[in-house]
Amino acid sequence: MKTRKGFASDNNSGIHPDILRALSSVNEGHVPAYGNDPYTLRAREKLQEHFGADADVYFVFNGTGANVLALRTMADTWQSILCSEYSHIYEDECGAPEKVTGCKLVPLRTQHGKFRPEQIAEHLVWLDDEHRVQPCVVSITQTTEFGTVYSVEEIRAITDFCHNNGLLVHMDGARIANAAAALDLPFRAFTRDAGVDVVSFGGTKNGMLMGEAVIFFDKELSKRAKYYRKQNMQLNSKMRFVAAQFEAYLSDDLWKKNAAHSNRMARLLHESVKGIPGVEVVHPVEANGIFAVIPREITPSLQEQYSFYVFNEHTNMVRWMCSFDTTEEDIAAFAEALKKALKNS
Repeated sequence: MKTRKGFASDNNSGIHPDILRALSSVNEGHVPAYGNDPYTLRAREKLQEHFGADADVYFVFNGTGANVLALRTMADTWQSILCSEYSHIYEDECGAPEKVTGCKLVPLRTQHGKFRPEQIAEHLVWLDDEHRVQPCVVSITQTTEFGTVYSVEEIRAITDFCHNNGLLVHMDGARIANAAAALDLPFRAFTRDAGVDVVSFGGTKNGMLMGEAVIFFDKELSKRAKYYRKQNMQLNSKMRFVAAQFEAYLSDDLWKKNAAHSNRMARLLHESVKGIPGVEVVHPVEANGIFAVIPREITPSLQEQYSFYVFNEHTNMVRWMCSFDTTEEDIAAFAEALKKALKNS
């Protein structure tokens, strides 16, 4: 069954052929379970090449599991986690971070999906008051939920402020490869070297089948992670099938090729639609997503041809996501369909 490619989500794409081959290559014989196998060791070493030989790496099933494991390890039940008002942990994880960690999530106001130290400072009140939850962790998303990218300087400003005020910093990196490609920097430059304490490292949106990683830069933080991972049902018995994907993903810069391509497709789509009357792109296009306001009346007919989501029902702001397998032909056809829908409205 062949279906038309859409722009709803980079989760909707298939698996990169190199990843599929890697999965097949480890599907022979028996190896120890639960990550005690040579494939998992090699995958950890691949991530340590990017983040440091002393980084602690824990593989999990999915992005929500990665975020929950990271935050559960970083904070206690009487503490709070500050995050973007649009963040995935706040809006899209069905309350899992609050349920599992026992912490309160506190939303911060943002501009184009990003917040600054001033927004954090507003919540550093009633400290050491037993009646109030105590701020502990600040979580930033890279790329943001609106496809924008924090610069190294912006991240450093946040981490310096947090550390000076006794707070830890978590990065939700579901699309971290797209951020690295957009910044043209190694992962470490805008994570560990910029002061981030823990990273949720994603690959599913960039050509992998499944599996994410949580990366700790402080062994005092990570010493309880293996127990929380098991408690929270994120310990994969056949870990080699997650590890093999990461090894292939991080070899020969496959992650970068995929991310750079999807970013380029988003720029091409932006160029194709930005001058069309009736289309208003409302956030900077810096990675692989475009957010635009279009006339409400054309949305249903356009969605019948190409899948995409309405992100704000009040303004009819829609999201168009590009993937590692989006083609220039896909972009051209969608732009023509958009123009036709507008002309017929």
